[in-house]
Amino acid sequence: MIKVGDTLPSATLMEYVDVEGNGCSLGPNPVDVVQDSAGKTIALFAVPGAFTPTCSAKHVPGYAMKFDEFKAAGVDEIWCLSVNDAFVMGAWAREQKTIGKVRMLADGDAAFAKATGLTLDLNGKGLGLRSNRYSMLVKDGKVVSLNVEGPGKFEVSDAETLLAQATA
Repeated sequence: MIKVGDTLPSATLMEYVDVEGNGCSLGPNPVDVVQDSAGKTIALFAVPGAFTPTCSAKHVPGYAMKFDEFKAAGVDEIWCLSVNDAFVMGAWAREQKTIGKVRMLADGDAAFAKATGLTLDLNGKGLGLRSNRYSMLVKDGKVVSLNVEGPGKFEVSDAETLLAQATA
């Protein structure tokens, strides 16, 4: 499992973009984790699935509401990762009103989740292999804090916890 001090793994995530700009075309665009994290401070959090109860009611809204506080703490970007496709993540971004605040990134084949060792097997629940719920603060591609939730928990990966770590 990835740990504090490790470098983020090389992986390509996908991001659905509604409006062309900054070199992005409409539709799904690849996001190279190594390139896109270089030289930045990123508040990254991962959820088991888009549109799921805890993720939609607590996890994503917490980060969207604290966007300005994260920026003030020196965080350049907030990333939300889920093992869903880019179209689902784009629809969830619209529904959650995260556009311009939280980058909703699809790890469609769980490549990033597998590379970090932070997978969650929900096959018995009809959801397949997913990402565990966690948050991490990343500086220039290196993990400086990591908060992994226990099964079924939402106690340490919330926005308040990661914001406190970003301001420490």
